[in-house]
Amino acid sequence: MEYSRKAKNINPSITLAITAKAKALKAEGVDVVSFGAGEPDFNTPKNIIDAAIRAMEEGKTKYTPTAGIIELREAICNKLEKDNNLKYNPNQIIVSTGAKQCLADVFMAILNPGDEVIVHTPYWVSYPELIKLADGTPVFVEANEKAGYKYTIEDLEKVVTDKTKALVLNSPNNPTGTIYQKEELEVIAEFAKKHDILIISDEMYEKLIYDGEKHISIASLSQDAYERTVVINGVSKAYAMTGWRIGYAAAKEEIIKLMVSVQSHVTSNPNSIAQYASVEALNGPTDELVKMIAEFDNRRKFMVKRIGEMEGLDIIYPKGAFYLMINVSSVYGKAINGKTINSSLDFSAELLEEEKVAVIPGAAFGLDKFIRLSYATSQKDIEEGLNRIENFIKKLK
Repeated sequence: MEYSRKAKNINPSITLAITAKAKALKAEGVDVVSFGAGEPDFNTPKNIIDAAIRAMEEGKTKYTPTAGIIELREAICNKLEKDNNLKYNPNQIIVSTGAKQCLADVFMAILNPGDEVIVHTPYWVSYPELIKLADGTPVFVEANEKAGYKYTIEDLEKVVTDKTKALVLNSPNNPTGTIYQKEELEVIAEFAKKHDILIISDEMYEKLIYDGEKHISIASLSQDAYERTVVINGVSKAYAMTGWRIGYAAAKEEIIKLMVSVQSHVTSNPNSIAQYASVEALNGPTDELVKMIAEFDNRRKFMVKRIGEMEGLDIIYPKGAFYLMINVSSVYGKAINGKTINSSLDFSAELLEEEKVAVIPGAAFGLDKFIRLSYATSQKDIEEGLNRIENFIKKLK
């Protein structure tokens, strides 16, 4: 029996696989330091947990509308207007089981077989696979170091075709932490207008920004940008709610209706308890969020300084999210224990074997010269992990 060729064509998530391996080693008693998957090491704030408990005690444990409870969709509308200067009504909002499902929904809603979607390298690992699952074709804009690993109009014009249906924009970016400025977004919006393509704007890390940077949603730039943009966001990163699995999308009604139709046959509604908790996240106090951002910023600054002290390593300086990309290609060709390091996959595998440090190979993001470290982990683990990485590099011959 032959199983699905489409499923066989999908690459498993390297980030989740490495994180799972690190957790398994820890469970066996191995002293592993993990810089793996991106989730805050803080617990969900108590006011949000209390809201979930109240919802359960009040019997809010039943099915909800596929698109999400009205209270949450209204809270999302208020958030988008207050934070992003975007006006939507609840019928323009869909709540999903994480932003990843929002992306899956939108690609299934807009793509026909053979449609192309422009994706910038480096990219979040799931973009290409979700596009392929929806019978689309990811078309990659190769990394441009001089442009700060962002889209340029020259690069975009090289890859656009009459099959291009959309482009994916991710700011702040996972994995680089780069942030698009208003002028850069205006160029992308004009490009999308010129070629009549949709913009899928993943803004999951908008709250996690540093150095006085400001997040601007491309949908807020003009009426045309508003009409052709699908804004993707959620509560996972900013409110330490990764396991609650609540994401959302905002777009014109005809797209949201299609996304709701898709979702109704896949997961029905998102978890009801998590939805009520998310209302509190969006409407409640932000004291814990402010503290968390400050702590991430301290860790970011420490990591940048510490890695700068290591010979032969360069970084992409992050201004948002909670990741650091380190260029380790200077050690390619060197060996340890008879094994030669020729790629980020080799480096990551041998680092875990030799020093018990888990990192994500840049190959997962289409940038093989780099590894990704998350600083959403304790200061103690960061210090120990970086010491081990330095030791590992010194052992390479």
